[in-house]
Amino acid sequence: MTLTELKYVVALAQERHFGRAAQKCFVTQPTLSLALAKLEEELGLKLFERNKSEVIVTPRGGQVVEQARKVLDEVGKIQHIAKGSHDQLAGALRLGVIPTIGPYLLPDLIPILKKRAPAMTLSIEENLTGNLAPMLREGELDVVVIALPFSLPGVKTQVVYEEPFSVVVPEGHRWGTRKAVKPSELDEENLLVLNNGHCFRDQVLEACPGQPNTAQPEGRAGSSLETIRNMVASGLGVSVLPASALVSRYSSRLVRVVPFASPIPSRKVALAWRTSFDRPLAVEALAESIRSVKLPSIKIAK
Repeated sequence: MTLTELKYVVALAQERHFGRAAQKCFVTQPTLSLALAKLEEELGLKLFERNKSEVIVTPRGGQVVEQARKVLDEVGKIQHIAKGSHDQLAGALRLGVIPTIGPYLLPDLIPILKKRAPAMTLSIEENLTGNLAPMLREGELDVVVIALPFSLPGVKTQVVYEEPFSVVVPEGHRWGTRKAVKPSELDEENLLVLNNGHCFRDQVLEACPGQPNTAQPEGRAGSSLETIRNMVASGLGVSVLPASALVSRYSSRLVRVVPFASPIPSRKVALAWRTSFDRPLAVEALAESIRSVKLPSIKIAK
């Protein structure tokens, strides 16, 4: 049994496809297939079920996959030590961030982090929570910035701030001069939301329970908050945005912001990282840098 074979096992468990797993490991498909067949023979255990459409991890194979991940994580620590990188604030930090946070947090975060940890660069992956979670679990990312709830075995979370939501309406809308709007009032409006897969979409629909949460009519869903903002500006409907997306640099003269009436819907933004990650000071530097970002209406977690 070799570390290379364990890498193949983890890659195939993630990709569920020999071709994609081979590409991820930078080897040919026959090389990967032969190595895994050899490992299964050595272990006397079938790790994967193969069929024409996909590869399925067997129940006992799943246990081997989890152990392989732990072994590779520990090997990574050894490599870190061997390189003499005793400084936890030196080297790249592989950061994942969801699309409804990244564009609004990163422009102010990076200069602050650069001053706090000048030798620590950020390698950034912007993606949906559902895609970031396996990347974090399997060691492709070190830390992710997500909105709660978020739970993975062997992963810690730390809240860094909480931000309220507000309603956005097109210029000239009857709510444009209102001091506050109740969530239930949005039931009467064409509510524009993000596409399926965005956790912020789910949070908005939870805050506005009278809205349908299944298939959306044409023109109601967008791929980003900026698309949603422009859909509102064009008069397609109203929407809900987090406070971080409502700073002046992103404002539009064609959109009006109306606060929610109390209790105001909000989300908690947190860092998540594996309990086995060997650079806790890097995580703390990131957390402190995020808490130093000046965003209006944000409640910083202590």
